[in-house]
Amino acid sequence: MTALAAFLHDWTDDPHGVKKAFAHLRQVLEHLDGLTVTFVPRPPITYSLRGVPTSGERPVAVMIDVTSLDDQRFLSVCFYADTVTDPEERGDVIPGGLFSQDARCFDLDSDAAEDVGYVETRLREAAAAFAR
Repeated sequence: MTALAAFLHDWTDDPHGVKKAFAHLRQVLEHLDGLTVTFVPRPPITYSLRGVPTSGERPVAVMIDVTSLDDQRFLSVCFYADTVTDPEERGDVIPGGLFSQDARCFDLDSDAAEDVGYVETRLREAAAAFAR
């Protein structure tokens, strides 16, 4: 069993659908051209799914971190700030937040379709930015 499969198998408590949101974003990520997917577990702090550009231009295009706060899991989905837009200003700009470069991060604490869809659009933007 891979580390990712083991992580997902052990993730049984999911009252808000965060695991479902993670699975959806993972599926989208796995089907984007120009990116490979890696999983970097750092228990108990974070479990990170990364979209790595095949161009080697930067270490990642996106990091989808599963973190816990007060025994509730949520997703922090981070991109380089110059690779995505945020027309509704839902994300947070984190100076130096992604491999010492400015990041734009979006938190998901449920599988609300509107929120997951908004982040999915950012995923597609980031992949397109690396495909140029």
